[in-house]
Amino acid sequence: MIRFFNEDVDYKLPQKQATRQWLKRQANAEGYAVGELNYIFCSDDYLLQVNRDHLQHDYYTDIITFDNSETERLIEGDIFISVDRVADNALHLGVSAEQEMRRVLAHGLLHLCGYGDKTDDEADVMRDKEDEWLASQ
Repeated sequence: MIRFFNEDVDYKLPQKQATRQWLKRQANAEGYAVGELNYIFCSDDYLLQVNRDHLQHDYYTDIITFDNSETERLIEGDIFISVDRVADNALHLGVSAEQEMRRVLAHGLLHLCGYGDKTDDEADVMRDKEDEWLASQ
């Protein structure tokens, strides 16, 4: 089950049901089933505090993913997304906020499918996968 929550923002994800189906299809294509997956939309300040409290990082980010899976190939987790950072990134990238949000939704799920982005090579693979997923909408 994929659920969407707001923490300290009033964000309305367009086409929630279609987005759920798209994310499930993509996870299935990677060989994963989706158990309990929560996307939590929040502000920059809220996510900064999550970053400080849980990762000991003192900087803004667009997404933080927590993997709660206990069963192999079953996705369970919490994905926090700063709607402020996504909107700002969309502006800088010259894309719509909706398109950038879909990229970030995919990014978090890709982390739960085992993809990383710490090295340049990992980041390149992650970006290619994001593009592949976005093309399949």
